Amino acid sequence: MGKQQATWAVAKKRCRLNQADIQMAKELGMTPKSLLKNIPSSNQQWKATVKVWVRDLYENKFGKVLQ
Repeated sequence: MGKQQATWAVAKKRCRLNQADIQMAKELGMTPKSLLKNIPSSNQQWKATVKVWVRDLYENKFGKVLQ
């Protein structure tokens, strides 16, 4: 496994994403680092989870969500 694949695997696990969420993030031009930076901390109750955030951005840009 290459370094890039390993980084995506870490982001997938830490952000609790599935393969469709990873695909949407890649189509939006996101990097694993940007996903990891946007994990809400315990004092950020207002912030959406990364999964919800990616899906919202994807739906706003493309009009639908991958299944």
